[in-house]
Amino acid sequence: MTDLRVAIVAHPKLADAMRDAGLAAEYLAKKGIRVLHGSLYDEELRRRVKAGEFDVVVAMGGDGTILRAGHLCAPCDVPILGMNKGRLGFLFQIDDRGWEFTLEQLLARDYWIEKRMMLSAEHFRAGEILGSWQAVNDVVVARGSMMRPIHVKASVDEQYLTTYVCDGLIASTATGSTAYALAAGGPILPPELRNILLIPIAPHLSVDRAVVLSEGATVSMTVLSENSIMSIDGQAPLGMDENDRVDIRAGENTVKFIRFGDPDYFYRNLTAHMNQNISIGLPR
Repeated sequence: MTDLRVAIVAHPKLADAMRDAGLAAEYLAKKGIRVLHGSLYDEELRRRVKAGEFDVVVAMGGDGTILRAGHLCAPCDVPILGMNKGRLGFLFQIDDRGWEFTLEQLLARDYWIEKRMMLSAEHFRAGEILGSWQAVNDVVVARGSMMRPIHVKASVDEQYLTTYVCDGLIASTATGSTAYALAAGGPILPPELRNILLIPIAPHLSVDRAVVLSEGATVSMTVLSENSIMSIDGQAPLGMDENDRVDIRAGENTVKFIRFGDPDYFYRNLTAHMNQNISIGLPR
């Protein structure tokens, strides 16, 4: 097993995560494992992951940490083992037995790989592409600072669908169906489903139901209002001008998560999370 190469990344603002990343690295090193640990945002560590120097990335933090790790690891096809040090942890497989037990399962290769679809998004203005991104959770077009709804024209495979009058429009993966899309009233999709979920945020006299699109579909969102922004996986918003368009389709990359035991873990996680909101400190 000494041929296994492991990178352990942690969110730098989570002291517990950074501490445990160091302890886990020491634990693995004593077993003869080649291991490197550090901040998720350490440029040298990120460069080495992208260069294919590691077989597994262990990510310690919250769901945001897992999203950033997904952006890092998916293009180089490196699986992620998530260890929850945050709050909700929808992207983690809940296990209360500690990181030592989890790492022993990893070393014993007692796991399976869960594959999750990503989205590809391209931003167009006056026919020119301004940027492209990959998303694990979602692509959101929404109103900016002005407290009024925006108009968003939605088309699927170049066929007009509808024009939403709303606070925003979410295009989500199955992974993202338990994130912002869930808060907007969308359905929960099984995580390995390869569909695109389209759901409006606070629609006003508009279609108020989620639409589930096939993997091969391309959805185009054209903003017909000023005061619009776009966000990829909850990152810093990007300004959009009137008549800007975002094309969204299944991405070329796939996020791979290391999972243990029964694949039904996802539904057990739902039971744990849906009965409380840990982020506001309700009792377990």
